[in-house]
Amino acid sequence: MPELPKRKIGIVACSGEEVAEGTVTRMAALKVLESLRPRQTVTICLPLFLAGGEGDRAFARFYPTIAVDGCAKRCAARGTEMYSGKPAVSMVVSDLAPANSSGLGSARRLSETGMQVVDDVAKRIAAHVDQLLDVPWDRRSGLPLHDSAIREEAKPQTAPCSCGSGIPVKVVGVAGRQIPLIALPLIFTQFREAGKLPNDSTKTELMQAVKIYNPIPHDEEAACAEAVLREYAEFCQGSY
Repeated sequence: MPELPKRKIGIVACSGEEVAEGTVTRMAALKVLESLRPRQTVTICLPLFLAGGEGDRAFARFYPTIAVDGCAKRCAARGTEMYSGKPAVSMVVSDLAPANSSGLGSARRLSETGMQVVDDVAKRIAAHVDQLLDVPWDRRSGLPLHDSAIREEAKPQTAPCSCGSGIPVKVVGVAGRQIPLIALPLIFTQFREAGKLPNDSTKTELMQAVKIYNPIPHDEEAACAEAVLREYAEFCQGSY
């Protein structure tokens, strides 16, 4: 299979700016990204993600994510689940520090208590990062393979961006729709280096590799296979 970049954890922080809890989420996420776990995490831009950011959505489909929301609306968690997959962990500041909610300060200026909550939330995020990196991850189900404790938890420098995380994506036309397929350029490179010609036998092998990294609806599989083979033929001809 293609050798993809080293696994990291994506952090999706609430983008709400009207409440102090939203500020807490962003500051806590930034602390993890820049200080606590800079090499193990990337940030996923929620507004870009919701607007159709291909790189962010691809990252969230392939790697575990931690959604950090300010309030019970859970915009970060719901947006991630809608467009990529259920977050491995969903955290809500108003649930984590209900006793301190009235003393956090304002959205523009956190109080001393608010800054303490930032530190507490950042440490919680970092702990989840360590746990998630310590277990095998099922890309299809979006859940850890073995650790039941983390599975249950998933239910209830400058910061790097997932857009530059190195996950290659190729958009392919399938049945009149444009579908981004994760790792397709790497798969094509591996097949071409192995001397595999764009024929029916290779088409079957290509789809087996594609389905490891991408959920393909059964009723679209045949059309997707034809589209992938067509793209592979162009790739082999050097038109990419």
